[in-house]
Amino acid sequence: MDEKAKRTRELLASFYSTDPSAGGGAGVGSAASPRKMASPDSINSPSFDPDVYMSLLVQKLNLEGLLQKHVEMAAEIKNLDTDLQMLVYENYNKFINATDTIKRMKNNIVGMEANMEQLLAKITSVQSKSDLVNTSLFEKREHIEKLHRTRNLLRKVQFIYDLPTRLAKCIKAEAYADAVRFFIGSKPIFEAYGDSSFQDCKRASEEAIDLVIKNLQAKIYSDSEPIEARAEAVVLLKQLNFPVDSLKTKLLEKLEDYLMTLQDEHKETGASALDTLETSEPSDIGKLSDTILSLKTPTGTHMVSVGEVSKIIRAYLIIFPDSERRLIELIQELFTKRYGIIERRVKERMTSADILKMIRVIWEDVTLMDEVLAEAALPAFSLEAARSIIRQFISTSFSHLLLEVSEALAKSQPMPKKGSEESSLQNALEGSKKVVIQGSLDLLLEFRQLLDDNLELLAKLRDLIVDWVQEGFQGFFQKLDELFLALCGRGYIANPDSSVIDAIQVDKVQTGLVLVLAQLSVFIEQIAIPKIMEEIAASFSGGGARGYEHGPAFVPGEICRIFRSAGERFLLLYINMKTQKISILLKKRFTTPNWIKHKEPREVHMFVDLLLQELEAVGIEVRQILPQGLVRRHRHSDSTGSTNSSRSNPTREDKLTRTNTQRVRSQFLESHLAKLFEQKMEIFTKVQYTQESVISTVIKFCLKSLQEFVRLQTFNRSGFQQIQLDIEFLKNPLKEFVDDDAAIDFLLKEVIGAAHERCLDPIPLEAPILDKLISTKISKSREENQSSSLA
Repeated sequence: MDEKAKRTRELLASFYSTDPSAGGGAGVGSAASPRKMASPDSINSPSFDPDVYMSLLVQKLNLEGLLQKHVEMAAEIKNLDTDLQMLVYENYNKFINATDTIKRMKNNIVGMEANMEQLLAKITSVQSKSDLVNTSLFEKREHIEKLHRTRNLLRKVQFIYDLPTRLAKCIKAEAYADAVRFFIGSKPIFEAYGDSSFQDCKRASEEAIDLVIKNLQAKIYSDSEPIEARAEAVVLLKQLNFPVDSLKTKLLEKLEDYLMTLQDEHKETGASALDTLETSEPSDIGKLSDTILSLKTPTGTHMVSVGEVSKIIRAYLIIFPDSERRLIELIQELFTKRYGIIERRVKERMTSADILKMIRVIWEDVTLMDEVLAEAALPAFSLEAARSIIRQFISTSFSHLLLEVSEALAKSQPMPKKGSEESSLQNALEGSKKVVIQGSLDLLLEFRQLLDDNLELLAKLRDLIVDWVQEGFQGFFQKLDELFLALCGRGYIANPDSSVIDAIQVDKVQTGLVLVLAQLSVFIEQIAIPKIMEEIAASFSGGGARGYEHGPAFVPGEICRIFRSAGERFLLLYINMKTQKISILLKKRFTTPNWIKHKEPREVHMFVDLLLQELEAVGIEVRQILPQGLVRRHRHSDSTGSTNSSRSNPTREDKLTRTNTQRVRSQFLESHLAKLFEQKMEIFTKVQYTQESVISTVIKFCLKSLQEFVRLQTFNRSGFQQIQLDIEFLKNPLKEFVDDDAAIDFLLKEVIGAAHERCLDPIPLEAPILDKLISTKISKSREENQSSSLA
C-alpha cells in the first residue's frame, strides 16, 4: 500500500508540475535554443524566490497595501486549493482513460517509427530548398537597400545646399518661424559634417540665422509691436537657444531693480532700508515697517511701489508666459525675506502691537500682488508665514518669562555683605512669585490683542492661537519644574537655554534656594494656576485645532500635581541637605576620640555649641520663607509611663548606681523588655510647610543619626558620663526649636539608652555634679552672648 501511494503522488506531481522539464524530454529545437529564465520575483515561475518577492513588495506598498495584498493572496490561495480539489475529482475518470490510452498506444507505436523517419526526410528537403532560395536572393536585396539609403542621403544633401537660399527668402518675407524651423532641422547635419563637406553652407546659414536673431530682438524692443508678436519672438529665440534671461533683465529693468536684493547678493539695492529695520529699536518698528513697502532703484532717483511692480509683472507674464514659475519664486522670495525680518525681530522682546502692524503692512501688499499672480498662492503662503511668526512669538514670550523667573531666583544666592543674606531669601521668593503671576497675566494681555485684531489673516488662526497659548502655559510650567530640578542638581532641562541658568551656579546649590523653590511650588499650585486658569477660561476659550485625540492643551490638574509633588520633594531635599551637613559634624565628634580611654567629663563638649549654631542657621532660613504654624506642645505625664522607657524612672536610676555586674546585665534585659510593653510613639510625621515642622524634622533626623553613631562606639564610664552630660544640656535648647517636646525627650532618652547599652561600666553622673556642670555651661554661654552683642 505504501508503494502504491508513493506512485500515485509521483504521478500527480508530474502531471501538475509547472517545470517543463518534468513533462518529459524536450525536442531537439527546444534543447538547442536558449530558454529565457523567469524573474525570481514572479510568483508563478519555478525560480520564484519568496525573499526577493517580499523585499520588492515592501518597497512598493505601504502598510495598508500590504494588508490588502495579504487578504487577496489568502483568498487566492483558498480558491486555488478548492480548484485543485475539484480538478482532482473531475479528472479521476481522465486518469482511468489515460491508462487505457497508454495500453492502446503500446499496440500502435510499432508503425509510428517508420512514419517519423519519413517525415524527418521531407522536413530536411524543405529546409535545403529554402536555404538555396535565400542564398540566390541575398545579393539583390542588399543592393536595393543600399540604393534606397543613397536616395535619402541625396535628398538631405540637396536641402542643405539650398538652405542659405531658403533662409534669405524667409528673412525677406519676415517668415521667421519657417527660418527657425529650417535651421533647427539642419542643425544635426551641421554638427556632424559642418567642418568638412558643408562648411560653406554652415557658415552662410549661421550668418542668415544671426540676422534673424537681430530682427527678433528688434521686434521685442519695439514698442509698436503688439504683445503677441513680441511673445512669438521670444519663443523663437528660445528655440534657437538664445539666452532669453538677458532680454528679461533689459526689458523689465524696474522689476529686476526691485527684486535684485533677492537675486544678487553683491548688489545693495534696498539693503540700507532692510538693515535699518533689523537694527532698529522696537519703538521705531512702526516707522520702518512702512519702508518695506518700496525700495530704491540703484540710481536712487525714485521709489518703486508694489502697485507699479504688479503692472510690470502683468506685462512680464504676457511676454514671457513660460517664466511664470521663476516669477513665482522671486515673489515668494521677496515676501519670505520680509517675513524673515519679522521672525528675526520676534526673537527679541517685541510687543504684539508691533508684530500686528508689520504683518498688516505686508498683508496689504500680498492682497495687491495676488490679483496679478494668483498662481503664487501668496495668501496661503502668508498664512503659513504668519502662523510660524505668531507661534514663535508665543514660544519666545514664554522663554523670556522663564528667564525672568530664573533671574528672580538668583537673588536667593548669598550676598557678600554681612546681614544681606537675611533678606535675600525673602526677596527672591517675593520676586519669583510676582514674576510668575504678573508675568503670566501680562502675557495673556499681549496674546489677547492677537485675538481681538480684525485682520483677516489672524482670524483664520484664532483657534490655533488659543491652542498655542494653552500649550505654551503647559510647556512653561513643565519647563519651570525642570528648571527647579536643574537648579537643585536633581534633574536636567530637555532643551537647555544657557541664559536661563547662567544667573545661578547649579554646581553650588544653596539650601536657601531649595527652600525658596519649595514655597514657590506651593504658591504656583495654590494661587498661580487657579488664577491663570480663570483668565484662560475667560479670554482663551475654544481652540480645538490640535485635534481632540491629543487631549486638552492646558491641564491645570496635571500642573498642580507636578508642583505639589515638587514642593514636597524640595522640602524634603532641604531637610536632607541640612541633616547631612549636621550629621558630618556628629560623625566627626564620635569617630575622633578614643571612648575606651575617655577622661572624666569636666564641661559640656564644644560640639553642642556647633550643633546649636547649625540649628539656629536653619531657623534663620526657615523663618524668612515659611509661616508659623499652630504650636502644639506634646507633653507626657510621668505617672502614666506611656512615653518613658524603663531607663528613665526612679527605679532605673537606683539600678544605675549599683556597681554589681550582674545587676547591670539584669537591668539591660529589663530595658529591652520594657520596650515591648511601652506605648508606641509616632516620631516622624508628615512634614508641613511651617517653621516648627521643618525645624522639628531636622532635629529628629539629627538625633536619630546621633543615636546610630553612639551605637557604633564602645564607651568607658567617663565616655558614657560625657554623653549623658551633653544630652542633658541639649534638652532645654532643643525644645525651643520644636513643637513636639515628647518626641524630642523620647529621642534624647534613646541616645542615652544607646550609650548605656554600649558602655562597659554604665554608672551615670550624680545629679548635683550634673547640675553644676550644666549651670557652668549656661553661665559661660550667657557671658559670651553679652560680649558679642556689645562688640
